[in-house]
Amino acid sequence: MAQKKLIDSKEKGIDYVKVKSSPQFKLFLSRKNKFIVPMTVFFMIFYFLLPIFTSYTTFLNTSAIGDISWTWIFAVSQFVMVWVLSTIYVRRAATFDKEAEQIVNEQLN
Repeated sequence: MAQKKLIDSKEKGIDYVKVKSSPQFKLFLSRKNKFIVPMTVFFMIFYFLLPIFTSYTTFLNTSAIGDISWTWIFAVSQFVMVWVLSTIYVRRAATFDKEAEQIVNEQLN
């Protein structure tokens, strides 16, 4: 389906260089990067904290709830974090797709 759209857009004569240099596209990329970069940095830091903390500290080894240590709680929270970030990204990606399509459609008109 995506290939068909690409072929159709080539037949319509979209000048992607012109789209790329347009102020709307630059603003779009700026907004998209302001969303993606902080989420990626947060994910990487949160992900690597578990092995760092378990290797170089002992405070995660203390008991949190009965025999469950903070290490297990932190590890399970990483799964929750992945699902939450994925959900947020999918919702925002839908708006990014609409905005990108609108920018390309403006090029056609």
